[in-house]
Amino acid sequence: MTTNRIAFQGEPGAYSHEACRSARPDLDPLPCRTFEDVIEAVRSGEAELAMLPVENSTYGRVADIHHLLPESGLHIIDEAFVRVHISLLALPGTRLEDVREAMSHTVLLGQCRGFLRRHGIRPVTGADTAGSAREVAGRGNPSLAALAAPLAGEIYGLERLADEIEDRQNNTTRFLIMSRQPDAARRAERMMTTFVFRVRNIPAALYKAMGGFATNGVNMTKLESYMVDGVFTATQFYADVEGHPEDANVRRALDELSYFTSSLTILGTYPAAPLRENQRHAAE
Repeated sequence: MTTNRIAFQGEPGAYSHEACRSARPDLDPLPCRTFEDVIEAVRSGEAELAMLPVENSTYGRVADIHHLLPESGLHIIDEAFVRVHISLLALPGTRLEDVREAMSHTVLLGQCRGFLRRHGIRPVTGADTAGSAREVAGRGNPSLAALAAPLAGEIYGLERLADEIEDRQNNTTRFLIMSRQPDAARRAERMMTTFVFRVRNIPAALYKAMGGFATNGVNMTKLESYMVDGVFTATQFYADVEGHPEDANVRRALDELSYFTSSLTILGTYPAAPLRENQRHAAE
């Protein structure tokens, strides 16, 4: 039975929660402890969709996600980008000069070094961003603040002493929205296709496999490799390309790819997020 929920990993107020509210405001967010729990919630019918982060513009791909996607049994039906805005959150009535320590996930702490240094605030490592906000709210110590999304402040009753304090102003996380059923309908003029593959054990197999995308004019926006089952000779590749498998040039490229692969699995075809077009225009 499908429920009107979208599952995400983390505490309420996490950036994944923010992605759910932004991309699927009509669904109720369902927090889960691990990525595996998120996937299982959708597979079991406890949630309709999964919101999974795959990469960050500053820190690269999210660990373990590429291993989980092919085995999840789920299908990518959309993508979402969330700008990582970081706020300094503290107990109501606290002044900025009262704060001596700030707690957050170690990755987020590293993104606010300049602000913390300027204000003489010592970083304290917490389990995660939203969890740190919850802990600050529970401790009742005005000298301890949290670094998290503004949403976490709303949920845990904290005041925002400073907003957008991240060192890099373009820090963005990409999320994939996944469902039990695929949806390859042309829902937008610009479509994306994501797939994983393993090349055959022959000389120059990867070079030959990629040739079809070049000769057919298919833009590959991402190609990443990762080890399979801890074996150095077994490598799987994750790829994003612009276009739909029914497009003549994409179909020819995938057909050529299949000649040089031992396995090829399309994980999903979905509309390209508006951010892609905006960044393309900015680069021109």
